[in-house]
Amino acid sequence: MNMRKAKQPTWLPDAEEHDFPAAESYLALIYSGKRAAKIVARLKGAGIVQCKAKDIFRASQLSLLGISNSHIEQNRQKIKAGTGLSPILLVRDEQNRKVIVADGYHRLCAVYEFDEDAWIPCKVV
Repeated sequence: MNMRKAKQPTWLPDAEEHDFPAAESYLALIYSGKRAAKIVARLKGAGIVQCKAKDIFRASQLSLLGISNSHIEQNRQKIKAGTGLSPILLVRDEQNRKVIVADGYHRLCAVYEFDEDAWIPCKVV
């Protein structure tokens, strides 16, 4: 069965609470802990915008993870079941002219496999 265009993901209206500590943990590897906490506070207050999956990949300069990744498979199953996915958390890194995927990389990869043109709800700061 061709998964591409097979089913559009269902999205939750806002990021889940556990996404923010995950984003802060990741961002603390890139920035100081204090700066990571400030960025996450801004993410919590940010509104939802829609971005295409392929544009997020291009802006982030990340590679698509392989289909054997267990986290991607979990998200793939959620998409097939119609279970809501949490919006992606993005941070603009203007100095390096890219976007950091602070949380949601596996969701992004799973959605991209279904439809690279899919609109993904994101919080961007």
